[in-house]
Amino acid sequence: MKLSNKLVKITLLFLLLGLPAIMYFYLTKGYNNFIKLEVIGEADYSIDDFSFINQNNDIITKDSLKGSIYVANFFFTSCPSICPTMTRNMSYLQDKLSVYPNIRFISHTVDPYNDTPEKLNSYVNSMQQKNISIDLSNWDFVTGDKDEIYEIAKSYLCSVLESDDENTGGFIHSEYFVLIDKQGRIRSGIDKNGNVVGAYDGTSEVQMKDLISDINVLMAEYKKPLKNDKD
Repeated sequence: MKLSNKLVKITLLFLLLGLPAIMYFYLTKGYNNFIKLEVIGEADYSIDDFSFINQNNDIITKDSLKGSIYVANFFFTSCPSICPTMTRNMSYLQDKLSVYPNIRFISHTVDPYNDTPEKLNSYVNSMQQKNISIDLSNWDFVTGDKDEIYEIAKSYLCSVLESDDENTGGFIHSEYFVLIDKQGRIRSGIDKNGNVVGAYDGTSEVQMKDLISDINVLMAEYKKPLKNDKD
């Protein structure tokens, strides 16, 4: 009787823990069956070409990011409001996604006249002094021609403009983090109400966790071939 009860418990434990894992392996073996993220924009839409200079005076282009998933945002070093929070949250993303080799982060200044490469480096140092970890091996803070920066913001479907309001520090910019895939396309998950997110609020810890989950899904798209994919 005791042996029979023990056998029943072992069988139930297997059904609860082992069987789902086996079924998952069988169903997904050789294929990517994850729900794909939405592609934002019309067919064949991708981020425009760009060329900016990072904190080390290195040139960062669209081509130099090719083959990597990356997260982009807009900020400026003298921002009196949301930028430090956004930088902290980008740091959080970088830490949580450090297991992936092909992921990048890029922060575009909206104040290129003041935000020289040297100023960007000083900003990074000031954030690190506030215990905000920043790994510059895959995170670029970029500056360049003002018109080109403002044009690339439109390509990311983000808003950037100058402001006379002193409370804004002279600039108004989107708080969004934009997820870009290896083909240069904007990608997005779907919220609990079935709506396409489009972009992620860089000031929201909750949305950072959503973004991490969606990046995991996007990484899975590249990890295994799709069914009927001959390439």
